[in-house]
Amino acid sequence: MTGLLDHMRTHNTPPRLLAALRALVRKDTLWLIALAALVGVLAGGVVSLMTAATFLAHHLLAPESGRLSGLATVNPVRALLVPTCGGLLLGLTSLYLARKTRFHPADPIEANALHGGRMSFRDSLILAGQTILSNGCGASLGLEAGFSQLGAAFGSRIGRQLRMHRADVRLLVGCGAAGAIGAAFDAPLAGAFYAFELIIGSYTFTALAPVALAAICGIGVVHLTGTVLPPVWVATPQGIPLLAYFPIILLGVFAGLVGVMLMRGVTLTEYTFQRLPLPVWLRPALGGLLVGGLAIISPSVLSSGHMAMRAGLISSPPFMLALGLLGLKALASAISIGSGFRGGLFFASLYLGVLTGAVFAGALAPLAVLPVSVCTIVGMCALAVAVIGGPMTMIFLALETTGSLPLTGAVVVSAIVSSMTVRRTFGYSFATWRFHLRGENIRSGVDVGWMRTLTVERMMRTEVATFPATETVQAARIAFPNQTPRYIILCDEQNHYKGLVENVLFHANRVPETTPLTELVAADDLALTPALSLSTAIDTFERLARPALAVVDDDNHILGLLSERYVLRRYAEELERTRRELAGEKYRV
Repeated sequence: MTGLLDHMRTHNTPPRLLAALRALVRKDTLWLIALAALVGVLAGGVVSLMTAATFLAHHLLAPESGRLSGLATVNPVRALLVPTCGGLLLGLTSLYLARKTRFHPADPIEANALHGGRMSFRDSLILAGQTILSNGCGASLGLEAGFSQLGAAFGSRIGRQLRMHRADVRLLVGCGAAGAIGAAFDAPLAGAFYAFELIIGSYTFTALAPVALAAICGIGVVHLTGTVLPPVWVATPQGIPLLAYFPIILLGVFAGLVGVMLMRGVTLTEYTFQRLPLPVWLRPALGGLLVGGLAIISPSVLSSGHMAMRAGLISSPPFMLALGLLGLKALASAISIGSGFRGGLFFASLYLGVLTGAVFAGALAPLAVLPVSVCTIVGMCALAVAVIGGPMTMIFLALETTGSLPLTGAVVVSAIVSSMTVRRTFGYSFATWRFHLRGENIRSGVDVGWMRTLTVERMMRTEVATFPATETVQAARIAFPNQTPRYIILCDEQNHYKGLVENVLFHANRVPETTPLTELVAADDLALTPALSLSTAIDTFERLARPALAVVDDDNHILGLLSERYVLRRYAEELERTRRELAGEKYRV
């Protein structure tokens, strides 16, 4: 604090104060923790404001009600009209954004994995508004996507404004997501490990204090504003028999398969909407109409399903009812995402998991091995692990929800089994599956962006030895009598690339002097382009087993040379830098 006061006395203008704050944050880890707390407070404020806004919107569909999924009945006219109008408004808004602005919001996972934590605050704000509109009109999606998006955007904006190190910006993005998810569920451990598993991509001791503090601060804000739900009391057994773990394992497998079917169903529904002869902006209206029709059958399909989930935990529905609700909710969620509504499947997967557990308990009822309450909790967490991809997040959420250590042990088993089932049968969580459909091969927020920014153009050597491709071995020996340079690039009169020849090859005694140099070029010779990434260059070297490759432009003009040894050295250096960042050594030289 003394250092801050000294800086304030010597830097009495806003730009200088900002520069002073940048220096303090970079020099002292305690100031980074303080920034994490600030990000957590902002994320908690986001949760409070977005929750209040959706409550107001829900009054259009069901006056004098808070959460739609807890309704016993809903007015059929409102059920059809409000989601349809909401979808139409969302479609028109998306059409305007597509024509007037560049709207390409980066998900927190994608931002941390590929862009060093860089997120557009404007795009995140628009996305949060679209999420409020989608959830507010009754689309069967949760608010957590908007919560984490805007909370992480605050962290990204603060980190970039202070010109912090790449690793610190990524950490603040994780803090924003932790504060948002922790506040949404009133669960600090679940919020913290959501950030570690999904947003940051790894757990480190140095990141524990800022991430945990951000989650706690976010929870504090929602408690102060009164937007947190009261705790749910679930009857849990004092202990779980050893033989009961066999059906728990089966439940984990079942929940994993249900999660895979849900993710496949979302993709199929999205493909179906794309094939319809409708303009893109009209698809959400059709989706809203279909969801409204399902809501007439059961209002529990509306919105995120939070109240329906709590009701299912307190009093589990019978087998046939649970099976019907499971199909309705899964179909409503798939239609909502496939038609273009904004939102996430975190909240929805919890309710679907409760129904999955109830269905499993009903099928297992003749054996009477597991209580229904155990099946619903275990199913809730197992299905959420399958969809979200965060085992520790759901394990801690179960512990913080129930306070039961024996039940948490069962959740651990089911979460591991569910995760392994999805990995072996599908390979992706919902978020990473969506990235895969877009062509992005990322599975978490682990920083791999440096492999894309480190391109061939940045690594190649531009000072290269070129020689006419029409010459013979004798001419090359005269022009290059020594063993340097190691590689000779052959070219024509227009500097077009014709091949790469190693010096020792044309100096070999077995090669006649009259041999044309082009005959020494390997049959599988290939040149790199400057835009290729580090990972692509490494794959090319491994496939061709060549020690060096030329670099050419689109017109086949020679630009430079890149050796495999240098590429591997740069790769090792970046891995070592990443290791130091994880160990908290990023400021050392």
